[in-house]
Amino acid sequence: MKSSDLRNIVLLGHGGTGKTSIAEAMLYNAKATDRLGRVADGNTVCDFDAEEVNRKFSINMSLAPYNWENSKINILDTPGYFDFEGEMHEAISVADAAVIVVAGNVAVGAEKAWDEAEKRKLPRAFFINKMNEDTADFDKIYGEIKEKFGAGCIALHLPIRENNKLVGFVSTISKKAYHYDVNGNKEVPMPAGLEDIVEELHMNVCEHVAESDDALMEKFFAGEEFTDSEVRSGLKSAINKAICAPVLIGSAYENLGMRQLSDFIVKYMPSPVDRGSIMVKDVDGNDMELPLDQDSNRVAFVFKTIVDPFVGRLTLFKVYSGTFRADAGIYNVTQNQEERISQLFMLRGKKQIPVEEVIAGDIGCVAKLVITRTNHTIGSKTLKVICPQIQFPPQQISLGIAPKARGDEEKIATSLSKLRDEDRTFRFETNAETGQTLISGMGEQHIDIIVSKLKSRYSVSVDLSDPKIAYREAIRKKVTTEGLHKKQSGGAGQYGKVVIEFEPGEQDGLEFCERVFGGAVPKQFFPSVEKGLQESIKKGILAGYPMANLKATLIDGKYHPVDSKEVAFVSAARIAYKAAMKIASPTLLEPVYQMKVYVPEKYMGDIIGDMNKRRGRVLGMNHYVTETGKNLQEIVAEVPYAEIFRYAVDLRAMTRGRGFFTSEFVRYEDVPENIAQKIIENAKKDMEDEED
Repeated sequence: MKSSDLRNIVLLGHGGTGKTSIAEAMLYNAKATDRLGRVADGNTVCDFDAEEVNRKFSINMSLAPYNWENSKINILDTPGYFDFEGEMHEAISVADAAVIVVAGNVAVGAEKAWDEAEKRKLPRAFFINKMNEDTADFDKIYGEIKEKFGAGCIALHLPIRENNKLVGFVSTISKKAYHYDVNGNKEVPMPAGLEDIVEELHMNVCEHVAESDDALMEKFFAGEEFTDSEVRSGLKSAINKAICAPVLIGSAYENLGMRQLSDFIVKYMPSPVDRGSIMVKDVDGNDMELPLDQDSNRVAFVFKTIVDPFVGRLTLFKVYSGTFRADAGIYNVTQNQEERISQLFMLRGKKQIPVEEVIAGDIGCVAKLVITRTNHTIGSKTLKVICPQIQFPPQQISLGIAPKARGDEEKIATSLSKLRDEDRTFRFETNAETGQTLISGMGEQHIDIIVSKLKSRYSVSVDLSDPKIAYREAIRKKVTTEGLHKKQSGGAGQYGKVVIEFEPGEQDGLEFCERVFGGAVPKQFFPSVEKGLQESIKKGILAGYPMANLKATLIDGKYHPVDSKEVAFVSAARIAYKAAMKIASPTLLEPVYQMKVYVPEKYMGDIIGDMNKRRGRVLGMNHYVTETGKNLQEIVAEVPYAEIFRYAVDLRAMTRGRGFFTSEFVRYEDVPENIAQKIIENAKKDMEDEED
């Protein structure tokens, strides 16, 4: 096998369009599996995880290699639902071409897939699935594809339907009609009325073939016919340059058009050699070009980690240079450490197929590496380079997580760490201020599956809750109070008196000053006064939240030459603080975030109305152009954090998945009185429950 015989193809598209069924049919036709599995039956090669079997949809990226016409095709099957977007990013990072699957209509998942392919200038094609259904409408779907993605989307196949069922296709390349057959294509007469349409689409194909090469362009304008060889090479070149995106048809469930899809991939989709070299960075951070060469120094990129409770950690990698062999050492360039490969595998779903080597351009797997993780570059010490890393999308939702059983806190942390190794789109951390452990992910369904995996894999049951908000308290009035601590119980006593002026400050926490005259309080006790105040501001008087923006100035006091001690002035400061907070107009503060929401213009009214309901203030609206040239509107607003816990879920619903946002903390602001009262009451109730 040579690198030029490889095809790394990622299946992209909205959830429910049949990507996994397509992979299943392709494997079956290649005799890589002996049965045609069904997603509904939970027996497909790619959806093997227990969660996928139970839920009947893809959650993880899966690898499905098979041999076809003297070539090896690595199919990367990806989930279509947005909560599992990270899996798509892993697969697309090592693909050499994409097949975007649509069914019924062009859903937003196809738009997102196109955008990701466009960012990477990745060659792509469309596959219209489920064309055997009674209501299937090729003209409608093809029209939507061209409207959304441009005239470069060219139909290579037209459906032939009999009794509302798909029985064959017309090739716009050869201008011949075929019926599907278990052994390939069976040529049949052209259906009446299609001649003119086929001729027009054939000319469309030839136009894009001409764009791929100057010589072909001259021949086209001269009115000369292209040879079959010129059409094939020109179309392959046009696809590789992303000049066009061919459109094919079929129905995976009935295994119609699937052989033709494999044929198309081998004939027209680029190999790793066609894609050429990649840009990497040397150890000094300088860009350098890495040519694809089976005989050069070894360089591979780890794009996926799987943590299997029984097998252990599996590491998936794509080789960009050299050849990796079993029983050889590897060097982790990212971590600057050596590891050893005991056995190389080719993964097909969950099946591990031992191989002797993995050549440049191919995808392999190795078990039980200790330090190597997703986004690491591995190879040898001879050539130390770093491959481009996957940029995962930021988490969209955070929820509190706690064990149902006491004592499982450490077990939760260990289990979440293992899940984090294989899913880089979620994170967990303990909030230092609230003490709550938070788990963050791409959506509610994503979090739900993580919780389910905790229980099924690691026997840990947890409860979820809204995040605790780090409220603060502050004062709005300047006051002066005194604190006297006097204690006499035989022997040496304790005595300390302070007079402190409290007022709103500029700093986030405590700003301590002194302007004591005449030595009323000796300097050695100033730190004790500040210590007492620092301890006091940890709890405000309204609801026990930390005090913010407080300036305290020590202006007077008294001391006793014998009984005055540090502890006495610490206590005196606390007494003065408590007295002041009661009369200084205390108020509750809440964190406010600046949000930038990006949506198509038609959704602006809904977004602005929703912001107003969330107590948000819209600061402005701007025109925004994405990396792929898509025009969006940017809405800038400031919103209390308490109102945006689940904003990702709501935004997805309002925009049908077409909107996204960023958020950043900006400051604390007063909570409205009616809301503050409820927060204070709940906080006091929680404190009473803790005491009980």
